[in-house]
Amino acid sequence: MSLYGWFGKALRVNLTTGNIKEEAIEEKLLEEWLGGRGLGTHMVNQEVPASCDPLGPANKLVFVTGPLTGSSFPGSGRFSVSAKSPLTGTIFDSNAGGIWGVRLKRCGFDMLMLEGAATTPVILSIRDGVAILEEAGELWGKDVIETTHAITKKLGKDVSVACIGVAGENQVKFAAIMNDGHRALGRGGLGAVMGAKRLKAVVVSGNKKVEMADPDKMDLIVYEADKWIKANPITSKGLPEFGTPVLVNLFNEMGVFPTCNFQGSQFANAGKISGETIAETIYSGRKGCYRCPVQCTRMVKIGASTMAGPEYESLWALGPECGIDDLEVIAEANHLCNRLGLDTISTGVTIGCAMELEERKLLKTGLKFGDAAGILQAIEQIANREGVGELLAEGSRRMAEDCGFARYSMQVKGLELPAYDPRGMQGMGLGFATSNRGGCHLRAYMVGPEALGVPKMVDRFSTGGKAGLTITQQNINAAVDSLIICRFINLAVSEEYFARALSAATGINYQPQDLHRIGERIWNLERLYNLQAGVDSSFDTLPPRLLEEPIAEGPSLGRTVELKPMLAEYYRFRGWDAAGIPTPEKLQELKLGEYSC
Repeated sequence: MSLYGWFGKALRVNLTTGNIKEEAIEEKLLEEWLGGRGLGTHMVNQEVPASCDPLGPANKLVFVTGPLTGSSFPGSGRFSVSAKSPLTGTIFDSNAGGIWGVRLKRCGFDMLMLEGAATTPVILSIRDGVAILEEAGELWGKDVIETTHAITKKLGKDVSVACIGVAGENQVKFAAIMNDGHRALGRGGLGAVMGAKRLKAVVVSGNKKVEMADPDKMDLIVYEADKWIKANPITSKGLPEFGTPVLVNLFNEMGVFPTCNFQGSQFANAGKISGETIAETIYSGRKGCYRCPVQCTRMVKIGASTMAGPEYESLWALGPECGIDDLEVIAEANHLCNRLGLDTISTGVTIGCAMELEERKLLKTGLKFGDAAGILQAIEQIANREGVGELLAEGSRRMAEDCGFARYSMQVKGLELPAYDPRGMQGMGLGFATSNRGGCHLRAYMVGPEALGVPKMVDRFSTGGKAGLTITQQNINAAVDSLIICRFINLAVSEEYFARALSAATGINYQPQDLHRIGERIWNLERLYNLQAGVDSSFDTLPPRLLEEPIAEGPSLGRTVELKPMLAEYYRFRGWDAAGIPTPEKLQELKLGEYSC
């Protein structure tokens, strides 16, 4: 039977031996795990020992597209990379947009497996299905922009480049893999894994057509989905006009906009850095990923330079989290992180932690809240592991633990928290604590129901019903990350359309409940891997500040995260025991018995 939506092929590259071979992917695996995060989770479980050193040759980087990647469905330009994270020690996936994933799929592959480690720097080039490894010594030491320009100048503008900067080369624990210049597989330090493998870049270019099982049906579904996107005020007005920084004023007014390492929950000068202010001052245009009707990326002009502007999370992490309100400095810091290949969230939160430790005279870092020049210098030092950067390059958890003051690290499972104070959004707190990859807002994205009214508005201060809602969000988002679709599309388009699009692409009948079940299987499989890696229920918690220190002022006055009752209910609803371990009955129900500890 011919495959639709997928090619059913993987490319396996052993960087130690230089061996490259094509492999078939079982149709059953594609049907059950879809692609993206789901298939990546399965492969890491099968091939990466949970006890392995994340920066050792036993770890693998699994690049995966999805059955909708490269189709006409909106937001379908994404791809995913899975591995064991050097920052968290957990199973980890990160996904990015742009055009890189589409071009990998058009090479005829659903998956690229990178294993082993080269002895000298190399790049992997895949053009129309033909893959070769080449020496890349002349690129080692170059930043992301320099590397991308050098490769495209040599190979042509029809190629897409995924590469690391000097942060990845120096194995900074939160180094990113950057693609298409400024798109980022940002979180978890996957760039450090790539650096440890001495792989500077993966270059792709292909022209194979992705066949749909029912093209006419897909055209109709796309037409309907586009109408929903145009009808939704977030995806038709807010994001296109102001990008993700449109959220700054909203969350500041709600009293959930963390400042100075989560010591406060409102920023006095939020108006100076908002999406509206960007539009009035440094904005120079907008861009979007492949097949994107939203076009949320802000291009900004600082002096004579035009660059991709900071997204909401980056704007916050490099701004209010560090007490900085200079919009141009924040934009420069964001651009510097992109060039050097650093996760902006972990960079900003780690610097913010260092600033508080300095403020409390607990660690000599020379970094102080509000020091705009200091943050630019600190970013350079982190990427190059120079001076105080050597300590910060390990991430906030290790930095704070090493000096005996772990409570000041704003992280979960080692992953630095993003731009939401969960003391004012109880479900967000539960989502952070239970996230399999650590402090991540996107696993459950409780921002939707607790702040944006998507799919419906709920009381953000209440703990009632939050366990069930968090689980539902986590499951469907795991499936969306496997299709793989931009999360913003999900703000306007329901899982009914995702299931219909998946059916039209593959010819297999999927219902919305099938997506929820696939997502639940992914979530439980990630949990099993983490348990084997030693990441148990004791890691399902939040920094003491968020549990013990009430918000001092503003609309969320007096709030802490009431985690304990929500967590107990969460375990029960998940079908896990009181220690957070999936029960044999649950594993049997999900047909995951072969993966059990």
